Amino acid sequence: MSPLRTYIVEDSPVIREDLIGTLEELAPVQVVGWAADEATALHWLAEPAHDAGLVIVDLFLKGGSGLGVLRGSRALQRGLRLVVLSNYATPEMRRQCLALGAERVFDKSADVDSLLGYCRELAARPAA
Repeated sequence: MSPLRTYIVEDSPVIREDLIGTLEELAPVQVVGWAADEATALHWLAEPAHDAGLVIVDLFLKGGSGLGVLRGSRALQRGLRLVVLSNYATPEMRRQCLALGAERVFDKSADVDSLLGYCRELAARPAA
């Protein structure tokens, strides 16, 4: 099983480093980059040479928002697999994220194990 190449959009350095360590230790994940704001994330994602099998997006960022990342990623039409990991995973926010193309929405405080399971499932799928 090849590691799941993953891009992280998270503005908190502490949370980002903890998340990267957790993902790379407990799931078959290789983090290939990260951004703390919407513009940097969309610039990286728009580059055809950059390849990520999964993009994990927080909603509140240093500049812009995770909703903007979802919206902008959809416009790229690259078939990116996006999930949201946020402390603000309310039912309404979940609906908005799913409508903008997120496959799943995970709560940072309650769903990290579910996110790890999701990463394992993706990594186990045969390459398309």
